[in-house]
Amino acid sequence: MGIGVGLIGTGYMGKCHALAWNAVAPVFGDVERPRLAVLAEATAELAQRKAGEFGFARATADWRSLVEDPAVDVVSITTPNKFHAEMAISALRAGKHVWCEKPMATSLADAQAMHAAWKASGRHAVLGYNYVQNPAMRLIHRLVGEGAVGTVNHVRVEMDEDFMADASAPFSIRSEASSGYGALDDFAVHPLSLLRAVFGGVERVFGDMTRPYAERPVSGGGTRAVENYDTATALIRLDNGASGFIAVNRAAWGRKGRIQLQIFGSEGTLAFEQERFNEVQLFTRGDARETQGFRTILSGPAHPPYDRFIPAPGHGLGFNDLKVIECRELIGKIRGEASTLLDFDDGLAIERTVHAIARSFETGGWVKVDSVTA
Repeated sequence: MGIGVGLIGTGYMGKCHALAWNAVAPVFGDVERPRLAVLAEATAELAQRKAGEFGFARATADWRSLVEDPAVDVVSITTPNKFHAEMAISALRAGKHVWCEKPMATSLADAQAMHAAWKASGRHAVLGYNYVQNPAMRLIHRLVGEGAVGTVNHVRVEMDEDFMADASAPFSIRSEASSGYGALDDFAVHPLSLLRAVFGGVERVFGDMTRPYAERPVSGGGTRAVENYDTATALIRLDNGASGFIAVNRAAWGRKGRIQLQIFGSEGTLAFEQERFNEVQLFTRGDARETQGFRTILSGPAHPPYDRFIPAPGHGLGFNDLKVIECRELIGKIRGEASTLLDFDDGLAIERTVHAIARSFETGGWVKVDSVTA
């Protein structure tokens, strides 16, 4: 009998999780079809409607009853960030595995409490950093490990979108202090997840944050002060000694889903652009000078698990496909297989880095990541 699934939340990422749970068995063919047991939403009507759309057997407006339900083995948490801690801790204490969307939490204290609950549970708890699962990113990880660009000495990661670029857009939960620092923990966690997957930890940081717009309009007239930051930048030093730079902006007109990763080494350079999702650029100094240049490596069946989706190169995977890969990794992890997932150890390390950047912004100096406590 397949694993029993409970889903909390049915928005953008809730639907993405539901698609993954529905697709993982037919795509991979080596796992039992999960049992979609219970779906929870804010109202009974919405929960019932979404349960029908997504294929869940039962619906509830009480997420606490979902985490206690004996039919549920793993809980997908796709709610707004500020609810992650309470839900994940409750699920782990109820003996459930947890698949929680990023970021881990909106405060370091909550992230530490989630980590402690996981360690005490004997269950698996992983985070939804699905960009790590891109076959292109797996290739980059392998190429770095094989020394394709020599000794890495500098890394740059940028992430930009424009959903907060319009100054006339109304104030929303994303601009509240209760949602965290803003772009730093809403966005920068993605670049940090890529760095974590490829290189490991960040040793120290020097950060800055800005508000492109100090106020936003509210319904009924007037404005409300923006309580967090839509841009963040940081100089970083990796545990392996390499220098680096992170820049994130959720008010960047024209950018829709951009992550640019550049890895500079003693023998070459690797580059990846999220808006060109299925390509990796590689330059190596060993090529003849008259033919030197970046070459494009196009994702295809030679880059697992691309082959599970499409038998031909050049056709391309998409965002939701990465969630299916992540789902398969979670099922494998529960079965005792090795995985490429980021668990709550990785998540807490990322959160410590986020809060170190924020502390650096407040103090105006370099901050060691391991010196930051709640």
